[in-house]
Amino acid sequence: MNTDALKQQAGEYAADFVKSGMIVGLGSGSTAIFATRRIARSLQSGELVNIRGVPTSLATEAAANELGIPLTTLARHPRVDITIDGADEVDPDFNLIKGGGGAHLREKIVAQASERLVIVADDSKLVEQLGATWAIPVEVIPFGWESQAAYLESLGAAPTLRMDGDAPFTTDGGNRILDADFGSIADPAALARQLESRAGIVEHGLFIGMARDVVVAGAGGVRHLRQG
Repeated sequence: MNTDALKQQAGEYAADFVKSGMIVGLGSGSTAIFATRRIARSLQSGELVNIRGVPTSLATEAAANELGIPLTTLARHPRVDITIDGADEVDPDFNLIKGGGGAHLREKIVAQASERLVIVADDSKLVEQLGATWAIPVEVIPFGWESQAAYLESLGAAPTLRMDGDAPFTTDGGNRILDADFGSIADPAALARQLESRAGIVEHGLFIGMARDVVVAGAGGVRHLRQG
């Protein structure tokens, strides 16, 4: 089974956690979009009613508008019932690396406002230690970004400025991303605290202790892993 089929299985399985009347965080990326599409079909069929979505990126907002999902904001609904989103890596404690698509700032804002964060992934995203296969996306303001790269180097990372063709990649917030390769990370919570202490770093892609559920699709089918 190809990767897209696995992503579809995971996304559609998780979409069934959504119930009528919920405020739903709509994740970004190639796996979460399958959940968003499934939610849209359930709205069209009448299986779901009175749903409002909070998109985690401009791309997700555009997709939700095209699919006909009514949207709202955190100003109107500061508590989100459930968010379904993807991840680049998931460790055994459900800590995550996110931000491969550059949307981790908005994704984290919505995740922190959510009663329940459900992560959808194919089984290639499960790792024993974060950083094993993915660098940490670190969103930085354009001013002085070179000093943030030097700070990441002082912590043991090899940072690379993310590019979009010949120009630096620009996030929805107008910032840049340094992809910081730390290798396998023994203590992701401690590293998260170090990154959060630095002026100029807007947000990082470590999501510590936020996910309650992980829906994983693999050759043997879909597994629903629960925290605890």
